[in-house]
Parts: sequence; structure tokens; C-alpha cells
Amino acid sequence: MTRKTPKLLSGGNPQIPKGDGDGPVQAYIAAMPGWKHAAGKRLDALIEKTVPDVKKAVRWNSPFYGIEGKGWFLSFHCFTRYIKVTFFKGAALRPLPPVGSKDPDARYFHIHEDEEIDEVQVESWLKQAAAIPGWIPGK
Repeated sequence: MTRKTPKLLSGGNPQIPKGDGDGPVQAYIAAMPGWKHAAGKRLDALIEKTVPDVKKAVRWNSPFYGIEGKGWFLSFHCFTRYIKVTFFKGAALRPLPPVGSKDPDARYFHIHEDEEIDEVQVESWLKQAAAIPGWIPGK
């Protein structure tokens, strides 16, 4: 059986079918174009290291990370010039992630090509986000 290469949507975001678990997330990361692939692998590894009991899924063509029974705390999405990392309850994090949202609860940070991310800060946000109730669709 031959595997089809996922279609890239606008901004280079991979079109991956909805699915639960690590498999769909790894398929998404494998299909991330160019420099975004390595950045996605690094971010996924950092999340797994920082939140060992993380639950993963792909929803709306984006990887989601959450805690069983507490909802989703993070997602990311490819855009043309950056990867947008969403903390669904980011307004509760300290310091605040740098990019605001129309949603008063959400905050973002962006990963750009050739830009080092502050892994210590991201780990702190991950620990904080995983410890509070996350986003539950429909609520």
C-alpha cells in the first residue's frame, strides 16, 4: 500500500485527517514543510518531556495537546512565515505569552525560521497550562 503525501493547505499547513493519539500528530509533523518540520519535532518533544501524561490528537488540521479529563491546553498551526502556537488558556500564564487574541482566554507565540525559542520559558508555560483546566470544545 502506498501512502499518499498529505495535501498542504494555505500557508503550508498539512491536511491530516482527524484522529486521536500520537500517530496523527506524527503524520502532521512529518508533513510540515521545510524548516517547520524540525521546529514541529522539537516542539512535540519538548511537550512530551515537560508533560509526560499528555494526550494528543489532530483536530481541524492541527495537532492538539491536552490532559485527560481537563481539556486541551495547546495547539499549533503552520502559516507561511511562522508556526502559531496557541495556549487556549494563555491569559492565565505568567508571564503572558507575547501575542494576544480576539479570544480573551487565548494567547500565542510564534516560531519563525532561524529563530531560537526560549525552551525554559516554553517549558514554564507548558507546566502552567497543563496544570489548569483547558479548553473543551462546545463549552
